[in-house]
Amino acid sequence: MMSSSRLVSSLSIILIIISTAFFTVESIRLLPDSFDDASSDFMEAPAYQNGLECSVLAKNRLLLACDPSAVHIAMTLDPAYLRGTVSAVHSILKHTSCPENIFFHFIASGSSHGSLAKTLSSVFPSLSFKVYTFDETMVKNLISSSIRQALDSPLNYARSYLSEILSSCVSRVIYLDSDVIVVDDIQKLWKISLSGSRTIGAPEYCHANFTKYFTDQFWSDRKLSSVFDSKSPCYFNTGVMVIDLDRWREEEYTRKIESWMKIQKEDKRIYELGSLPPFLLVFGGEIEAIDHQWNQHGLGGDNVVSSCRSLHPGPVSLIHWSGKGKPWVRLDGGKPCPIDYLWAPYDLHKSQRQYLQYNQELEIL
Repeated sequence: MMSSSRLVSSLSIILIIISTAFFTVESIRLLPDSFDDASSDFMEAPAYQNGLECSVLAKNRLLLACDPSAVHIAMTLDPAYLRGTVSAVHSILKHTSCPENIFFHFIASGSSHGSLAKTLSSVFPSLSFKVYTFDETMVKNLISSSIRQALDSPLNYARSYLSEILSSCVSRVIYLDSDVIVVDDIQKLWKISLSGSRTIGAPEYCHANFTKYFTDQFWSDRKLSSVFDSKSPCYFNTGVMVIDLDRWREEEYTRKIESWMKIQKEDKRIYELGSLPPFLLVFGGEIEAIDHQWNQHGLGGDNVVSSCRSLHPGPVSLIHWSGKGKPWVRLDGGKPCPIDYLWAPYDLHKSQRQYLQYNQELEIL
């Protein structure tokens, strides 16, 4: 497995190479005509096996689903982001030393549950996973419109219900958005300790203007804004989180998140950004800070304009295309950002054969 520092250097070299070249990329359809046929749109992933140093865990997937020794990862399964999810899973398996010791918990809406599970089984025949159905009625009446329509999807709020959706035997989980790739061993993230009463671990960004995530109506209401009294809250991105589900259940954090959503929906508009602000309201100032290398986010541009951005300075373990622009859409449309070519080697969509040369360059480097 390539070290993180060596990989970062390699990625930087490739970015320089590709940013000076021109490619003709034929536009393709993002999704299949029928989700029942989605598996035919993807190539089968390589079979990744454990290294000799890995613990021997249960081969039975039902047992592994509750095994605290396994690495548990939760992701949503949205048909519109399926290509991103597949790439994210591929990157995780490729860079971890113990791929057979990972269990994936996927959350999908009821209408697409079966077909998406079939696709995953076809692409990753040996993958240990379970697909849960998210009851969207739990949250539908609590969602208020945000600045970008994609943020209003009920499935975008599933992260608030992980403690109820996942089996009660799952005590800890890594939550990941579908627009990420992991270029380091996910076990490093899994082993991070949550100290004291911390329930969530995530990279914090204390240089960001925290006040902008809430409206003037919120800050002018002392009863509401006093939630941050005696705290030093910083912005954190909810696309990468290590979560203690046992502690979450004990403190009933889902109900606390819902209470803020009800204020937003029924009383006054206190924020604009979908599912993020309720997390900030409940957990701001009480986050276990994780190194920024585990969420190099914002690479999709902002939530209004899809603009090209570069990697932040420093080491990289996880690359995140949060924002409006997604790499598969920009690559297919023939208008990629240079950073999007770092995503391409993990793409298993059959159209990505034009990018196979980058897989080869990564292996050489």
